Amino acid sequence: MPVLFPHSVLRASLAVCLLGVLSACANTNLGDALQRSLGADPTLKDNPPKNLGRPSPNKPQTTPEKQKSVPLPEDFPTEIPRYQQASLEQVEPLKDAAGPGKLTIWSSPDPINLIQNFYQKTFESGGWEVLDQPEDQDGGTFIVRRNDLDVTLSIPARATTGKSTAASSSKPPAVATNSSVTTFDIQYVRDGKDTKAQKPTQAQKPTQAQKPTQTQKPTQAQKPTQAQKPTQAEKPTQAQKPQPSSEVASKPAQVRSGQPEKFTDLDKVPRDLRKYVADLAELGVLTPGTANPKTNADSQGTQFAPNQTISRRQYARWLMDANNRIYANRPGLQIRLASKTTQPAFQDVPRTDPDFPYIQGLADAGLISSPLSGDSTAVLFRPDAPLTRENLMVWKVPLDTRKALPKASIEAVKETWGFKDTAEIDPKALRAVLADFRNGDLANIRRVFGYTILFQPKKAVTRAEAAAALWYFGSQGEGQSAKEALFIKPQTSQPSGAPKATPSN
Repeated sequence: MPVLFPHSVLRASLAVCLLGVLSACANTNLGDALQRSLGADPTLKDNPPKNLGRPSPNKPQTTPEKQKSVPLPEDFPTEIPRYQQASLEQVEPLKDAAGPGKLTIWSSPDPINLIQNFYQKTFESGGWEVLDQPEDQDGGTFIVRRNDLDVTLSIPARATTGKSTAASSSKPPAVATNSSVTTFDIQYVRDGKDTKAQKPTQAQKPTQAQKPTQTQKPTQAQKPTQAQKPTQAEKPTQAQKPQPSSEVASKPAQVRSGQPEKFTDLDKVPRDLRKYVADLAELGVLTPGTANPKTNADSQGTQFAPNQTISRRQYARWLMDANNRIYANRPGLQIRLASKTTQPAFQDVPRTDPDFPYIQGLADAGLISSPLSGDSTAVLFRPDAPLTRENLMVWKVPLDTRKALPKASIEAVKETWGFKDTAEIDPKALRAVLADFRNGDLANIRRVFGYTILFQPKKAVTRAEAAAALWYFGSQGEGQSAKEALFIKPQTSQPSGAPKATPSN
């Protein structure tokens, strides 16, 4: 039977044998070789190994390439000043604009106040007509015009990664930025209407038949001096020639002929506004949209262009026409057209302007701000500027209430309408907005814009929205709609005022 030894005894015996072998080889070649194989490599002292996990400190690092800026559109106007520290991020076409143009979105590492100060000084010193601008240094919207170029520059109140605050629902979201980048957008449109003074055409000069005969010429003592003679630009045409005061007083004020318009593009009107546009078109209030030279009118018929921006002059004309036609049987509620002999209230709406009777008539009635109403700063009407939402309310609501508007504050409007942007509403418009709330379901804001908690006071109004606002005049239980006016037979006698005016589109 074999003898079994414990494991500890075996390990001890093996260790003793190994120690004996090593001791015997201590001074032999075999011992030296064994020592070298188990020792550290002496070459590592002077040549340390390369750090494969880290980049070499002497090797230049490759940085990712910066994102290239979007190329500038070919039609970008050279007149528009460019902020040097801003880069173009996005370009989008404009829908339903009055002319060719685009929306450009820019970003800059500079703060809002530097960008705003640059554009404010450049616009004021560069020959631009500033129609609107921010009231403080915390961002806002510039609306400027130069010759036939309309520019809207919107700088949000803070750096944003969302949608721009510019007044256009068709604008795309701004390019995403971080909190240190300011994003702003520039919208430009060329409408083809040069605001520079133009010399009168041959058709504007008095014809031979208009010149006084020999017997009508005044005597030498009656002839006016050279300073009293009207200039060539001031000579009225035959249609504009003022009548004697006795003739003006005897002729009734008339609005347009009021023939129903058969528009062929009413299917493009937003569904909720379609009935309002249809009723006013049948009432003869609405006018066709701005003609597009590329459009074949014969093949497409009369276009209303419902989503096109409406100008201040267009809305002034519609406002008076709609009010007077809806109240055709109540002369006491109608607005009088101004006479051609009336002293103009605005420097940019002379007697020769085709819409002078309408605009001046509203000023005479105190429905729009002018020096006549005590606003000495409102010397320009800006007839071709876009109508804003707050403009619409300020002009329309007094014709609903027919009394002084209530006092209003930002807090009062917030409590009633709940608008998040109440602070952006002009103080003059706050009273109209608050009064409109008291009209319940017949409020203009509810009828035109539906339910909203953003009023966007500086946003431009479309032609369809303007028509919806004019569909109803009055307060609850005491008003009248365009639908009801279609069944009213107007009185034969019209309120006295100016001769018939020929409006322009």
